[in-house]
Amino acid sequence: MTSSHWLKSFTSTLLALVLSLASSAVLAEDVALLDWRKALLDTDAAQRDMDELRAGIAAQQQEAQALGGELERLSSRLANEGEDLDDAEGRALVKELQQKGQRFDQLRLEIAEARQESEQRFLDRFEAAMDQSVNEVIARHQVKVLVDPNGVLYSSDDLPDLTAEVTEILNAQ
Repeated sequence: MTSSHWLKSFTSTLLALVLSLASSAVLAEDVALLDWRKALLDTDAAQRDMDELRAGIAAQQQEAQALGGELERLSSRLANEGEDLDDAEGRALVKELQQKGQRFDQLRLEIAEARQESEQRFLDRFEAAMDQSVNEVIARHQVKVLVDPNGVLYSSDDLPDLTAEVTEILNAQ
């Protein structure tokens, strides 16, 4: 294939691509933003669930906070007085530090699991309502492309953000 033949072939392929893109072009007003996670988490129901979660894990968080302080104190003591302690006292201090560290890690894990389970239950409970709310907003605004704000690298136009509107619909349900 000669270079001129290749160039003609490339040009016609490029032209066909541009024409196909132009025929299915999406105008800026057809594109909107939706932060679905924020829409859900800003609902009254999510706030109630978060309050319940905080109440449910308050004792564990207080214990973890107290253990964190104890761990700092024990670690500091070991660093400052470690060489001056006799073997038995040093071993006892290290053992206490390890035990409290393990309990602290266990509490952190339990708190993280409780948060994750609570969030998953909430998402499962509101999945259908979220779908319905999003579809309602899409139809109302005649949106053709709905994107997550975190996925937009650049837009020359300010895209409408439908997040608050979806939250309002969810709160009304």
